Amino acid sequence: MLDHLISFPKSKPTLLTAWATVWILMLMLMPLLGWTQKHTVSGYVTDAASGEKLIGARVFDPVRKVGAISNSYGFYSVTLEGDSVDLVCQYIGYQPAATKLGLVKDSTVHFGLTLEGIEVETVEITDAVDISSQSQMSSIDVPIETIKSLPALMGEVDLIRAIQLLPGVKSGNEGSTGMYVRGGGPDQNLILLDGVPVYNVSHLFGFFSVFPADAISNVNLVKGGFPARYGGRLSSVLDISLKEGNMQEFHGEAGIGVVSSKLTLEGPIQKGKTSFMVSARRTYIDVLAQPLIMATTDGTTRGGYYFYDFVGKVNHRFSDRDRLFLSFYGGRDKVYFKEKREEIVQGTDYSSTTGFDLGWGNKISSLRWNHLFNNKLFGNLTATYSDFNFGIGVEQDDRSTEPNGTTSINRFALGYDSGIRDLGLRLDLDWFANPNHLVRFGGYGTHHTFTPGVSNMEIIFPGFEIDTTFGAQIVRATELGVYVEDDFKIGSRHKLNAGLHASAFLVEGKSYGSIQPRISHRMFLDEKWALKSSFASMAQYVHLLTNVNVGLPTDLWVPATANIRPQQAWQGAIGVSRSFQDLGLEFSAEGYYKYMTGLVEYKEGAAFLSDNSDWQTLVTQGNGQAYGMELLLQRKKGKTNGWIGYTLAWTNRQFEDLNMGRVFPFKYDRRHDLSVVLTHTFSKKVDAGLTWVYGTGNAVTLPIASYLGMHPLINSPLGFSQQIDQVTDRNGFRMRAYHRLDLGVNLHKEFAKWSRTWSFSIYNAYSRQNPFFLYWDTEFGTGKPILKQVSLFPIIPSVSFHAKF
Repeated sequence: MLDHLISFPKSKPTLLTAWATVWILMLMLMPLLGWTQKHTVSGYVTDAASGEKLIGARVFDPVRKVGAISNSYGFYSVTLEGDSVDLVCQYIGYQPAATKLGLVKDSTVHFGLTLEGIEVETVEITDAVDISSQSQMSSIDVPIETIKSLPALMGEVDLIRAIQLLPGVKSGNEGSTGMYVRGGGPDQNLILLDGVPVYNVSHLFGFFSVFPADAISNVNLVKGGFPARYGGRLSSVLDISLKEGNMQEFHGEAGIGVVSSKLTLEGPIQKGKTSFMVSARRTYIDVLAQPLIMATTDGTTRGGYYFYDFVGKVNHRFSDRDRLFLSFYGGRDKVYFKEKREEIVQGTDYSSTTGFDLGWGNKISSLRWNHLFNNKLFGNLTATYSDFNFGIGVEQDDRSTEPNGTTSINRFALGYDSGIRDLGLRLDLDWFANPNHLVRFGGYGTHHTFTPGVSNMEIIFPGFEIDTTFGAQIVRATELGVYVEDDFKIGSRHKLNAGLHASAFLVEGKSYGSIQPRISHRMFLDEKWALKSSFASMAQYVHLLTNVNVGLPTDLWVPATANIRPQQAWQGAIGVSRSFQDLGLEFSAEGYYKYMTGLVEYKEGAAFLSDNSDWQTLVTQGNGQAYGMELLLQRKKGKTNGWIGYTLAWTNRQFEDLNMGRVFPFKYDRRHDLSVVLTHTFSKKVDAGLTWVYGTGNAVTLPIASYLGMHPLINSPLGFSQQIDQVTDRNGFRMRAYHRLDLGVNLHKEFAKWSRTWSFSIYNAYSRQNPFFLYWDTEFGTGKPILKQVSLFPIIPSVSFHAKF
């Protein structure tokens, strides 16, 4: 195994080593950067109607066969030699644009692209660069319009659920938004919203994600061969970009579904200079249920559930060289119940209050400054803030007031809070050295504040009172990192992305450091087939303690400490790819192997509410491995689009303190995963979607006996006992296989100033009773133990309405 994690007693050697390594690598790259080109053409690629930047547009010279790809902010730069050039710009779903200019000096050329017509015969969705020509492997761009056209659970278009349909990505439980990429856990996914990490992406107990599709412009998933600019996670990067807002005209979108309603507005604040975009979504389950609850309880009870999202962005252009972006997101789920009863008996006033609150949510913001230093060097400085919080509270308050004013109180209240808060600063620089070299480098720093779990307990009885706080202490840590990478060509057949990521983590007087090499290689075998390979090592300094399976966010984010080491992994992959341009098809096949260390699990019987002053005594660390093969056949041309994805995979874990030290399968070790995703455009007015998924059943641990007793890991001052299960092999049983068919149709109609879409969908069309969880029960009459299955979703039809204006 390759182990890149090293520990130092102080932080200075770690940081000096990281900086020195980066600059030495840059000096080594300098001689490779030829300066044979004479003049540079640079600029931005935008949507001509809205002024929004287009990411990943291709700007190239078809004669010299050289070009560049616009970066995350729509900027491109290409250096050419000669007297003149015919420059062409292409982007997914837009009409190509071309311009001819003389190469007598460095020039600035901005491309404003227009959307293609939507005649059925000419519908075409193509990548700016076909899959065979890219050096990056294990990376997929997911068009937002494709996501919107797929069948939706309860009418809610969901980004994460669409990502789960890709090979190498497994979902968690039925209907959940968990992502398990190439054998990793949900904490090993770096999910970025406009560059800010999102720690919890679930609404409605995991059934919907927090990302409103109407507010998103671009989505990219990286499963392996990670570019050096990404760090801090082991398994994947999901990079999500928000819309910037229309610079020219005011527009809006509104939708009403079974679960929630939503509204998105965008337009210019100062035409051509400043724009905004805001999007909001809220459920109305509590609003609809409240009158029924009040009526059936004589007005004594209030309760319900709701979630909401609010996301926005402000974009200001000072000049062609300077732009400022402010992005923000706020969202929360809340379950609440409160019953209050009052009565007077023989002059004594009695009151009783029972309450329960459960809530979780994110607050996120980023402030980014884009600066163009010259026509080859582009910079982005970002300040970020991320805050995730989970809290639960219960109370029982009984009071009686005698006629003489004497009050008696019996009260029990328990509250629990956990969360993580980040403040960060990051600098990213893109250097377009020449058509054969794109060098990226930069650095970042993040200050973490962890609240692993604090409980507040209040008990009041006549003559007895307790008001105390117990649980883990707040932990503060600092994460630092630098990186450099070069995407370059060697001749006509080879293209590489090579880089280095160096990071350090400072916590509780201890320092960890990590040097992580990354490399991806593409070689053309002939004019059609490409062979790709990659190697990446990663380090992760945060852990997620997972203890429940139903989507509740009671999982705890905790840091590496002096006693708990960071996670680390390395992954190698090899594959082939080919584009069948005449048919609009792309094919890729990849094999991978990943080894992980420093994984964290609760010890047997421990959980997040265990009454212990230090969570570190409740967990154990171990290793994991994942390997498999992924196949993807994707069509991007014509009336019918979509993909077929298949994954053959193995995922195992080994902990000294679990399963008697023996290797056991990960909960989401699924041997086979198959997904079929199709969309078909019948006309301008009608399109339809279909998804069918199949997966091997989840691995589960089932008890063979249970008894009441005191667990050695749980020190309860009140003397409570609990049920203790006796098991044999961890995850030694399998649920039944999972499969499901979803169908959907969208009916569009355009009016003079607005358009509308009715969407009809059926989730689980043949009502497959898929297992959600298993439990032991006794057979009525005989008392024999029987194993029962709980299924969550039968066939669910839904309808939603969407309007654009």
